[in-house]
Amino acid sequence: MESILRKLDLQEEESGAGIGSWMTCEGPVLASVSPVNGKCIGKIRCAGLNDYEAVINSATEAFVDWQRVPAPKRGDIVRQIGMALRRYKRELGALISLEVGKIRAEGEGEVQEMIDIADFAVGQSRMLYGLSMHSERPEHRMYEQWHPLGPVGVITAFNFPVAVWSWNALISLIAGNTVVWKPSSKAPLSAIATMKIVWKVLMENNLPNGILNLVIGERDDVGEALVNDSRVPLISATGSTGMGKHVAKAVAKRLGKTILELGGNNAIIVTPNANLEIATRAIVFGAVGTAGQRCTTTRRVIVHEDVYSDLTDALITAYQQVEIGNPLKEGVLMGPLIDRGAADAMQTALEKAKEQGGRILYGGEVLTGGAFDRGTYVTPCICEISADASIVSEETFAPILYMICYKTLDEAIFYHNAVPQGLSSAIFTNNLREAEIFLSHLGSDCGIANVNIGTSGAEIGGAFGGEKDTGGGRESGSDAWKAYMRRQTCTINWSHELPLAQGIQFGSK
Repeated sequence: MESILRKLDLQEEESGAGIGSWMTCEGPVLASVSPVNGKCIGKIRCAGLNDYEAVINSATEAFVDWQRVPAPKRGDIVRQIGMALRRYKRELGALISLEVGKIRAEGEGEVQEMIDIADFAVGQSRMLYGLSMHSERPEHRMYEQWHPLGPVGVITAFNFPVAVWSWNALISLIAGNTVVWKPSSKAPLSAIATMKIVWKVLMENNLPNGILNLVIGERDDVGEALVNDSRVPLISATGSTGMGKHVAKAVAKRLGKTILELGGNNAIIVTPNANLEIATRAIVFGAVGTAGQRCTTTRRVIVHEDVYSDLTDALITAYQQVEIGNPLKEGVLMGPLIDRGAADAMQTALEKAKEQGGRILYGGEVLTGGAFDRGTYVTPCICEISADASIVSEETFAPILYMICYKTLDEAIFYHNAVPQGLSSAIFTNNLREAEIFLSHLGSDCGIANVNIGTSGAEIGGAFGGEKDTGGGRESGSDAWKAYMRRQTCTINWSHELPLAQGIQFGSK
């Protein structure tokens, strides 16, 4: 651990606020405790309200200059950031594993997501396209263009402590915005290490402070100030539905913009026409990966009665082979939950499930003693339950998989859509008609719908996000860049007359 921290230039106590250089903060000390072994990795002196003011002032001032840099040149800065992240992929990935409990492959995979979105953003910097439109007035030209917004606030959750920041920040950069990042207090060191890497790129290019900013602090001091700040035209927030509703209300009150990426309660429908071997692998990865702490985690399997027993048996066999332990150890497939509170929430959910007629088919225990001492390890759980049990509609951020039986595809789709969340979804079938129904307006109501691939592992090239209680926001690829810019419709009159729209006549003849 000491070697990893040293390579990432992390000190025993770090500052919780920076603008390209670190500030002396006035807030309390925050300890970053690893769920792997319960040990303190490092300490952070949190930002207070005065520190936040200094950060936002710097971001506002830097925006004046940054928006003047041509978009392709902004893209080149992002290209250099991607190259810098490549050099620290292994060390930063290991830190993510230590701080949030992901296995090493997932930690490094998260850094790869940052690299990938950097590559995507470089190309997008030359494709901030507007449309041209035919005017109804003669000798007029009409078109739309896109302009930078200003400082963008990015609030991230612990489960993807750096990747979600990059989806927002690197697209924001090519759009001409500055960024103020408030990371999760459960993963502050990963954010600090990332900033230290990317700030070097800004310094090497003689760019001013304030383009990429970090502020770590308590909700009342920093979080509320950020979401209520009229100098920040856009807040992108990732977290629980409750948190998202609070952010949406605060930002809407000042008529700001939001990108909300909130809860998920993702299901896979398995039909009699499915390849059960492929379906089993996808379900295990989707349900067990990141210890069930992804917004895209597979939480429900809706399986046809003809293959229910076979799939259940296959899943139990696969779950028995999942090695649980230190996420940095080779061969481990599932690390710990983020903290004791998450383990307690899992146990509470399982008690509710049993009260509502659920039956535990495998797992669900909290692991203690030996290699699990001081960590927050659990066994992934498979629970048989009816679709109408109220616990099924709740998102428990833990590896609980609910098995639900169905008779007809219409019934399966009804069960699928009957929850408040609408992020990711999948169907496993080799029947073209079943697949097309699922992808149609009569099928999945989620922002992501897949066929013969699981609910997790979305590629950065597509717009990421969901509907209903998931918040409706979109990040990452496709045309999600438009959310970080303001649209402007322009009309040019190159005639010698002043014709009015809709043929209106005004004034004397």
